[in-house]
Amino acid sequence: MKNNQQHTFPIDLVYLWVNGNDPQWQAKRNEFIGKTQEKSAVNCDGRYADNDELKYSLRSVEKHAPWIRKIFIVTDNQVPQWLDTSNPRIQIVDHKDIMPPQSLPSFNSTAIEHHICRIPGLSEHFLYANDDMYLNRPVTPSTFFGSDGYPIIRVNRRPFRKLLLKLREKILHKKMSYYNRVVQNAAELVEKHYNKYFGAKEHHNIDAYLKSICLKAEELFSEEIGLTIVNHVRTPNDIERSLYNYVAMAEHKAHVKYVSQKTSLRIHIQNPEHYKKLESYNPIFFCMNDSEYAHDQDRHKAARFLRERFSDKSQFEK
Repeated sequence: MKNNQQHTFPIDLVYLWVNGNDPQWQAKRNEFIGKTQEKSAVNCDGRYADNDELKYSLRSVEKHAPWIRKIFIVTDNQVPQWLDTSNPRIQIVDHKDIMPPQSLPSFNSTAIEHHICRIPGLSEHFLYANDDMYLNRPVTPSTFFGSDGYPIIRVNRRPFRKLLLKLREKILHKKMSYYNRVVQNAAELVEKHYNKYFGAKEHHNIDAYLKSICLKAEELFSEEIGLTIVNHVRTPNDIERSLYNYVAMAEHKAHVKYVSQKTSLRIHIQNPEHYKKLESYNPIFFCMNDSEYAHDQDRHKAARFLRERFSDKSQFEK
């Protein structure tokens, strides 16, 4: 569908953001879960480091998706210093505004994501992004929603995923990564309720959702989600937010598209070859993924890259 005017509904955008460089926030985290460990997938510097990724993501949004109605930034008692909070399209949402006391403090993005649909004033149709996700080319509402209003769900093709995961665990005795485990938890829940298994993994980038589907999934799986939201740090029994898209797919209220690197590219910032891929494939979406494998010099390089790629100041900055 090419005619944007057929989309008459508002579309909002939600980010999670944390400034892991903030001494006050670091003290709270250290008191609760201990200092970061360089090689920890759960509690490494890369999981919390702030290199102004959000600033450049917002620049990409203003440049390539100016039709976004409102932008909600979910934080833990923090506000980016450079952000113009007087802009009527920007709203800071504190964890305590949407999360129950037993969930706080939360250093578990998987748990925080289950509260996004509770943001007051959030539109029925919304997009969700981490602060390290960017638009690389112009997009329209029809990039994210069909003419029927249902979300377009972008996934990586993973045939025989369920079987392969079992083989790795049972025969090769290789432990699932945290991410694979929590996505599998979501898939198994949906399979149990709908008798449908979805093995495709979401692309790691900006996704589209319906608030009503999220609320329905919350109701269907309230007990399991309830166990996730009290996990202050990432835990293998967490339920990943792919649950919401799997429910939409099971209810036939979604359009599934398989992605390639020409559509959605995940750059591991410590890998120079990934930067070359971005220029070669010129995808719609890209993500600058920090992790336990990256070092400060990689983060400096990534920050320089983003400054050069999105050099024009946005209306969301002071």
